[in-house]
Amino acid sequence: MKQQRSGCPINLAVEILGDKWTLVVIRDITLGNRRHFRDLLTQSEEGIAANMLSDRLKMLMAQGILTRADDPSHKQKGIYSLTEQGIELLPVIAQMAIWGRKYLPASSEHSEMAAVLEQGGPKLWAGMMCKLRKEHLG
Repeated sequence: MKQQRSGCPINLAVEILGDKWTLVVIRDITLGNRRHFRDLLTQSEEGIAANMLSDRLKMLMAQGILTRADDPSHKQKGIYSLTEQGIELLPVIAQMAIWGRKYLPASSEHSEMAAVLEQGGPKLWAGMMCKLRKEHLG
């Protein structure tokens, strides 16, 4: 593990989540229910490269945000699951979506999801997190 620049909680979070792809991968797993490498690679409109996706998944597992298990339906495939630490990023993602919708030229499709997240607020997010716990943690 590399040395952190400081012990500031914001800095520490940015050192893990602050690159171009990490939150997009977490978004796709959390909101898009994409849990296989191939789905994350091909169904994200941002077009992440396979090596970049692989690096981000490895880093997220090393940080304890994701786990990987063999997919029972296909032994050569892995299925990625959020840990509790990963599930608790949902409100962060929701707030980023709300902010992005308000201040940036978001598409109408993505703005609709952000509007739902905003209107539902913390009560909706808590329900979504409960559902994620059932799906990812068992």
